[in-house]
Amino acid sequence: MKPGVLVIAGAASGVGKTTVTVSLLEAFRRRGLTVQAFKVGPDFIDPGFHEVVTGRPSYNLDGWMCGREQVLDTVAHQAADVDLALVEGVMGCFDGVDGTSDEGSTAQIAKWLGSPVVLVIDASSHSRSAAAVALGFERFDPGLRIGAVIANRVGGEVHAQWVRDSIAASCRAVPIGAIVRDETLTLPERHLGLVTAAEGPLTPALRRRLAETIERSVDLDALIAIAVPLRDTGRRSVAELQRPRVRIAVARDTAFQFYYAENLDRLRAAGAELCFWSPQADAVLPDVDGLYFGGGYPELHARELSANVAIREAVRKFADAGKPIYAECGGLMYLAEAIEDLEGVIHPMVGLLPTTVHMRPRRLTLDYTDVVFTADAPIGRAGSTARGHEFHYSALDPVPDSVPRAYRISRRRGGERAEGYLIGRALMSYVHLHFASNPDIARSLVDSCVGARCS
Repeated sequence: MKPGVLVIAGAASGVGKTTVTVSLLEAFRRRGLTVQAFKVGPDFIDPGFHEVVTGRPSYNLDGWMCGREQVLDTVAHQAADVDLALVEGVMGCFDGVDGTSDEGSTAQIAKWLGSPVVLVIDASSHSRSAAAVALGFERFDPGLRIGAVIANRVGGEVHAQWVRDSIAASCRAVPIGAIVRDETLTLPERHLGLVTAAEGPLTPALRRRLAETIERSVDLDALIAIAVPLRDTGRRSVAELQRPRVRIAVARDTAFQFYYAENLDRLRAAGAELCFWSPQADAVLPDVDGLYFGGGYPELHARELSANVAIREAVRKFADAGKPIYAECGGLMYLAEAIEDLEGVIHPMVGLLPTTVHMRPRRLTLDYTDVVFTADAPIGRAGSTARGHEFHYSALDPVPDSVPRAYRISRRRGGERAEGYLIGRALMSYVHLHFASNPDIARSLVDSCVGARCS
């Protein structure tokens, strides 16, 4: 029997869809179901919470970065052996790359999957008007099916009943549950979103309370009943694993933890054995052929990163030896000369990229990004393309013109610039690339590691 698929969408950002999704995952796990979680859009934090509950990596589905066929293949492959596929949306249901299309939105993914949407609304400040919200979502896009509505943050049973009655009287969607407001069940946040799963906020006690709350507030049987069978694309999203040809060390601790699960899968499929290590805590750099530094919060752990002098020096020696390094966002920050944290304290870092990273004044950069390679780099040849996104509050001092740039990047909101700082075989960028946007990326990094070992 094919697994069912459901999409959990929000009427807007901040309505509690992550808490609802995590609660549902825990409740279904307690029922003995195997659930595969997915997250729409370029998000690293929510998938971490999904993985804590399900014990399985959560995969990002992004229409703009990866395209329809890749999204469908990823879901078909990763959910082939489960009972239920649960997709958490991004922002509001119809919010995407612009104001006129559904590109990059939760609605786009739901339509590609043929899945009904479970709409989460914040009912804290209205009752009958909740039906107007749900009805508007039903009518906005005839190609999308709103299958059910969960009213979050209701004030009590009377309020919940009014909301349920209003939706039942006006909408095709089923009012499947109402959750009483409880601030103690809210996951903590910080400047770039939720506190990460690696920091441990999702304790066993909190998971139990979330499950108990959703079990008494939402009709789980009715929810499962509206799930549709998963479509079979007949293809596999990632090639079969090759025999490992190289070892790549992936930095993973509380400072570095932002990786697309599919990026890691694709490296393994290309012939990389991955080992995970901590630039904060480890005393010795792993014996490997390449290094991969993802994003994260190095500014919050700058003191510990700086204090680990032996590792900083080992990473610099690794780069000076001409071995491949790929560093995104937080990884770029770590390879710079120093980080100025939120309090204005300067912390020395690896010193490979001749610039200082500043967290002050706080200035958010957030956008999808097209990348064209203008020079050969460890992850691609000149002329190749890829897609990713930027999401950071930090800024760099001007990087000297003498440092080669391997990218020409352009943002959805306009503007182009040279980026992708290339020093030897070390590539450093603020862009988080999704390797599914160009299947050659993972193979190129593995090949670079092979080449460096043989040179």
